[in-house]
Amino acid sequence: MNNDRYPLPLSELEKKIGYKFKNKKLAETALTHSSYANELHAHGKTDIKCYERLEFLGDSVLSVITSDYLFEHYTVLDEGDLTKIRAATVCESALYEYSKSFSAGDYMFIGHGEEITNGRERRSILADIFEALLAAIYIDGGYFAAKEFAMPYIQKKVDELTSKGSNEDYKTALQQFVQQNRGDILEYVLVGEDGPAHDKRFSFEVRLNNNCIGRGKGGTKREAEQQAAKEALILFGVIPEMKQNDKDRQKFLK
Repeated sequence: MNNDRYPLPLSELEKKIGYKFKNKKLAETALTHSSYANELHAHGKTDIKCYERLEFLGDSVLSVITSDYLFEHYTVLDEGDLTKIRAATVCESALYEYSKSFSAGDYMFIGHGEEITNGRERRSILADIFEALLAAIYIDGGYFAAKEFAMPYIQKKVDELTSKGSNEDYKTALQQFVQQNRGDILEYVLVGEDGPAHDKRFSFEVRLNNNCIGRGKGGTKREAEQQAAKEALILFGVIPEMKQNDKDRQKFLK
């Protein structure tokens, strides 16, 4: 230990991440920086390992879990789009955010030099720690345990990334989905317009063969059409249904 405060007990971390390790040594290795291991090696304690090998494995496990989720839930996105979203979900800045959310740095074993240069908060180290912990859970509890740990972070990040898409994304995706059946007619119909001239609100329905499959409202016609298309994609199961907090923000669609 580098000082009287850190690292905090592993049991506290287990509560935060919702996983209890059977092999505590494995968890400790996932939290051990090379600077700490090297200090102990210099004093003859050569059995102490750092997290670097686990990080290597965790990188692959995270990629598989993320790829599986994107492939299953975003069926109209092509390989290029899926690759871009995956890359942004598993990049260093994203992993750093994940680790920060449960204060991973507080549970690390790091060397004196890293301690005094604020290594517990370093972006690259915290990103590595997330992958190492994921690998440790994978080894300790199997793929589904690792997936259960990682999915909340993956889903939240993917939701953020897909919500930043252009207004045409949902309309294009819906058009591609409908084109699977030749002869179907898709149209957007303005069904309402209210508010003063400087603050108009438009209401649109998207109709498939004259049947309403989605409704949307927005400050512009384009925004309202997008929201209608998104509702239709959810109806058909093309994209995941919105979470409750997202539904609360979009009650005006009903």
